[in-house]
Amino acid sequence: MKKLNIEINKKWLALVLSVFLAACTTVSKPPVVSRPQPVTPPPKVMPAPTAGLPAPLFIVSKWEMLPDWQTLDLALSQTAFLQSCRVLKNKPHWQEVCVQAEQLGVSDNATLHAFYEEWFTPYQVLNPDGSEQGMITGYYEPLLKGSRFKTPRFQYPLYAAPNDLLTIDLGGVYPQLKDLRLRGRLQGKRIVPYYNRAEIDAGAGEMTGNELFWVENEIELFFLHIQGSGRIELPDGKQVKVGYADQNGHPYQSIGKRLVETGELKLEEASMQGIKGWAEKNPDKIDMLLEHNPSYVFLRELPDSLSAPLGALGVPLTNEYSIAVDRTTIPLGAPVFLATTYPNDSAPLNRLMLAQDTGGAIKGAVRADFFWGFGESAGTQAGKMKQQGRLWVLFPKGAEPMLN
Repeated sequence: MKKLNIEINKKWLALVLSVFLAACTTVSKPPVVSRPQPVTPPPKVMPAPTAGLPAPLFIVSKWEMLPDWQTLDLALSQTAFLQSCRVLKNKPHWQEVCVQAEQLGVSDNATLHAFYEEWFTPYQVLNPDGSEQGMITGYYEPLLKGSRFKTPRFQYPLYAAPNDLLTIDLGGVYPQLKDLRLRGRLQGKRIVPYYNRAEIDAGAGEMTGNELFWVENEIELFFLHIQGSGRIELPDGKQVKVGYADQNGHPYQSIGKRLVETGELKLEEASMQGIKGWAEKNPDKIDMLLEHNPSYVFLRELPDSLSAPLGALGVPLTNEYSIAVDRTTIPLGAPVFLATTYPNDSAPLNRLMLAQDTGGAIKGAVRADFFWGFGESAGTQAGKMKQQGRLWVLFPKGAEPMLN
């Protein structure tokens, strides 16, 4: 593969970014091992801004500030954390705590609480303006009907990442941009933005012959792109798993918001279910609506042996215990305490989650996408979820926030 050597002047870096940027056995249970008393972290930490943007705040907190912390069942949270440790154990500051977690396994609740309180410090995440509330949405693993071949029934292609899509890493030049990737394509000797959704649907780029599957429903395919993973049920009944491979680099734009702005739907109707209902009644308007979102996701076929979709961390997600976050604020793999409510309900949903995924629409400090799992029931919950919530990141003691 050709190596691109790119020098970027700081004065026009913001312009480049604006063009390209887009917008997861029972074992003996030894006691928790004590460790030397760490240096007390500062009461408030403001990380350096990224690309000139206002920085979020992390404020050191106390365990009693986390709603229902003392009564939470942490068993499934620990199962998800052990998945995170498959990656984190190779990183500084996480090695020791992951060794202890693996030795502990999934223990009794009192021991698990003692483990987290011994090895972690909770930091509440605040928005750049100092507010503590943010948007919590949901996602899931959908099931689509499809085929490996185009037929009169299956006409909408699900594409693998094309060969002419370039990924440009600026981290080697600007370390503060290490988590940002630019997408583009070569036009002569110039790098230009990759094709948008409308252009891809019209056949632009190296798409011909790059189809993984063909599905029967255009709007269902769009939501598969939004979820980032799913399953395709073939005509013989076999289900094949697909997951995120890459993205065209264009920013995500909400089609639900567009339908509200144009008066097609009321705000309370702009859920996934509401949008699908609108599409059934307005098939002639679907293409124009989808073109409003220039972002396009490419997928790949996954091994049948995978227990769940792979998140951006590279480990399988855990139903109702994995979240997608903005990795420029919250480090992937970290435990995150979420305080929100159930979809369309006032009942509290307070849970220790794991930051194991990202998403094109998941941007901001207090912002998370709750993974509900696979199937229709999970889709119902995910489609309705859009409420306010608060976040606390658990950092290993002695480690500063923004650790990656």
